[in-house]
This record gives sequence, C-alpha cells and structure tokens, in this order.
Amino acid sequence: MANYTLKQIQTFIEVARESSVTKAAERLFVTQPAVSMQLRQLEDAFGIALVESAGRNIRLTDAGEAFLVHAVAATGKLKDLEAVMAEHVGLKKGRIHLAVVSTAKYFVPMLLVRFSKLFPGVEVTLNIDNRENVLGMLARNDADLVVMGRAPKTLECEAVPFATNPLSIVSAPDHLLSRRKRLPFSALADFGFVVREQGSGTRAAMERLFAQNEVPLKVVMEMPSNETIKQAVMAGMGLSFLSLRTVRHELAAGHIALVDVTGMPLVGNWYVTHLSQRRLSPAANAFKAFLVEQGGPLIDGWA
Repeated sequence: MANYTLKQIQTFIEVARESSVTKAAERLFVTQPAVSMQLRQLEDAFGIALVESAGRNIRLTDAGEAFLVHAVAATGKLKDLEAVMAEHVGLKKGRIHLAVVSTAKYFVPMLLVRFSKLFPGVEVTLNIDNRENVLGMLARNDADLVVMGRAPKTLECEAVPFATNPLSIVSAPDHLLSRRKRLPFSALADFGFVVREQGSGTRAAMERLFAQNEVPLKVVMEMPSNETIKQAVMAGMGLSFLSLRTVRHELAAGHIALVDVTGMPLVGNWYVTHLSQRRLSPAANAFKAFLVEQGGPLIDGWA
C-alpha cells in the first residue's frame, strides 16, 4: 500500500478546488511551501503527477481528476466514521461544520450562542457565503448542516423549515415611493435597483418575483453584501429587495423605508438542510432539532 497521509489528501482536495496553491494555503492557514511539499509527497507516494501548471494557477492531470473523485468519497466516509464514534461519546462533546448563506448571518450567531449554553462541549465551525458556494459545500459533503432560504432541487437532501423569511422592497426614507400606498408591482418598472451578486439566493428570489409579475428589473448596481446594499439604499442610489430579517434596526430607526407594494412582503422559509445519505452525528442532530424546535421563536424576537 502506498505511503500517504490524510493531511496530504485534504491538502490535495483544497488545491483542486481552488486551482491554486496560494489560495489553498490561505484556506488551510499554512505556507505555500508547506502545501507544495504535501502535494509532492503525495505524488511521490503514487509515482505519478496529479497536478500541472496552468499559467499562474494549477490544473489536475487525468490521474489527478480520478484521484479527486475517490479522495472526496474517502473523506466523506471518514466523516461517517467520526459520526459513528461520536454516538459512543454522546453529547458531552462533538463537532459541527455549519454552512449558512450570507443573509442568515444576521441571526445564526445568536442561535449558536443559545445552542452553546445547552451543549457547551459541542464545537461549531461556521462558514458564511452566498447560496451558490454554500450549495457547493453541501454537494461536496463539506458541511454537516446548511442553513438557506430555499431547499435545493438538484441534490438528494433533507430540508426542514424552521423560521419564516419575509422579503420586500425597501427604499430611502425620502424616496418618491416611500409615501405611496398599495402600489401595484408594475409601479417598480421605472425605478433602479441595487442588487446582490449572481449566485445569491436573495438575487435569485428577486429575479423570479419580477419575472412572475412580468416587470423588467432595472439594475443600477450589483453589490456583494447586504450591508453595502443598505448603505446604498440609504444614500438614495436606488431601491432594493432584501430579507426583512436584515433591516429590522434600520426600519425601526427610520433610516430605511418599506415600500408598500401589493402582495408584499414575499414570505419564504429558512431551512436546515443536509444530504440525505449523510449520517449526522449526535451533535449535528441536536443542533438540527434545536433549530426546528426553538429557531423560529428566537429569530422572531431577534430579527
């Protein structure tokens, strides 16, 4: 049997995903030479090149592509092994890898604080990203649980709703539409919108809403975060479509106004999701149950 280590496999997987030794090193919190050494040792163990240079980046060789498929499957099985062993330990300790879409960052930290008081021995690793990247983590079996605003249709998943997610049109307090009542959706056609980036769940929900109402969406600027969008709206750059969980304090303070559009807000749900075939550890099962049983009321009181 070839002499290689789990650390080498994990390093290879990260390099393959980033197509870059530099980015992989940043993700792994190690130096570039350390990553290069792990790759070289792995290739030496099998006697074949797994990566090759492609300009400033790297790409996988044919052998590397085949290695990646089996490496990802192997690390998934090791996570199942950890879950089985965790069952023998119970909830005195445990680890959860949680991935959430960026809009959920407004309430997830509060939920984690509440959960940690119930299970102080459970360690949670949190990743925050847009929907597209979070779905990637879910598909690759990188996350035990995922929190998102719409259950994925392209993966075999279990998705359980645990809280509502109201979304609506917002504006600056002095915007022309902020003082009008019961506006038809068509009234939005002549106004510009500041929107989230492609890959964002909020952006996708917005585009579906405008398409359903047969109203063209006029984008004046695309921004990568809700915080930046809120500042742009307050400055009068344009309208936006946001989860009301993200603007509670700005609405209460009068810094942002809710546009009164017929049929709004659009009320969706927040889901806790995991791959159907994934065997959850006791810690992950406990957090899932906590969200389903307590998440909704806690979020309603917080955001």
